[in-house]
Amino acid sequence: MARSAIAATVAIVGGFAVTFSLAQVVAGRNPALAYNLASYDGRITARYAAALTRDGSSAADQQRSDALARHALLQDPMAVTALSVLGFNADLRGDRIAAQRMFSRAQTMSRRDVRTQLWMIEYAVGQNDIPEALDQYDMTLRVFPSLGALLYPILAQASDDPDIRRELVKTLARRTSWSESFISYAGRSGSDPRVTATLFSDLRRAGVNVPPTARATVVDALIASGQTEAAWQYYAADRPGADRQRSRDTDFAAALDSPSQFDWVPTNGEGIATSISDGTFDFTVPASVGGTLLRQVQLLPPGDYRLSGRNELDDQASAALPYWTLACQNGRELGRITLASSVGTKGPFSGSFRVPTGCPVQTLMLVTQPSEAIAGLTGRIDRIELGPVSR
Repeated sequence: MARSAIAATVAIVGGFAVTFSLAQVVAGRNPALAYNLASYDGRITARYAAALTRDGSSAADQQRSDALARHALLQDPMAVTALSVLGFNADLRGDRIAAQRMFSRAQTMSRRDVRTQLWMIEYAVGQNDIPEALDQYDMTLRVFPSLGALLYPILAQASDDPDIRRELVKTLARRTSWSESFISYAGRSGSDPRVTATLFSDLRRAGVNVPPTARATVVDALIASGQTEAAWQYYAADRPGADRQRSRDTDFAAALDSPSQFDWVPTNGEGIATSISDGTFDFTVPASVGGTLLRQVQLLPPGDYRLSGRNELDDQASAALPYWTLACQNGRELGRITLASSVGTKGPFSGSFRVPTGCPVQTLMLVTQPSEAIAGLTGRIDRIELGPVSR
């Protein structure tokens, strides 16, 4: 072959390669241009067909996309996008049988076509085939984790249906790749906390771990929405031995990273430093600062209750000593029990409260008062218990 002929061949092949590479680059942004550059490539033809078909597309565009999709399959029998285009267009025409056939064939070839996966979910839901629908959700979310933003809210809301919840629990119990992500989403989603609490209870019975943060978030959401009884039922099922007539975690043994409002909740900020560790609650407060140091929501029935415990507290003027208070949900204070200075030793404190009728929810709080001491206030509590007065 003459050198000129070889050079011409190289130029043609090189130009072909450049054109094909350029078509691949622009295919996602401009399918029509990619098709003009490489109309011989079945996958590019299929992408152009997909760009022409959508909800509300004209009959002419649908016919054009059908023709392109069929041509794409002749060019490349593995062009899955072409099958999804044919399925989608058949669905637009109301031919669900043909649509299902095309999408099923596409899914058999690949599970990486988003349109196919979403249509198969919708089809299973439309057939009221809940196990198949959950299998399709599982398959889709394993391949496309980013679709969680679209599909998680639907699943969380649908879990109110007992049949759907049962299948969802089975799916999550298989420890599928998106289980933890969905459970965390459900806990913080802001959807009906009653629905989420029921789902989490079923998951616990199925042996599925629900992260503490998610559990605490649901409890707090139920309390915030006024569903305190539901909040307590969910909390108590997760805390064997919890008694609504008594405060919880007497000796600060739990040391939870994500406490709910039914647990001890330390308060930090404005220079206040608090912590629960090694069975004690420690606090440091700068001079001239006051506020709540520790709190726990109670659901005490009407009656008389005794508060007792032990503390270490540096020397303070009486007007600056911290105190325990029990307040109704409407802010009505039921009394105060002031701590006494106890430098270097564990001093006891005790007192009583009476819970009246019409006060079903209370908050037990440790409150500090502004101190004039230069060093501020430092203290420690290693025991605190609130319970009914023995008759």
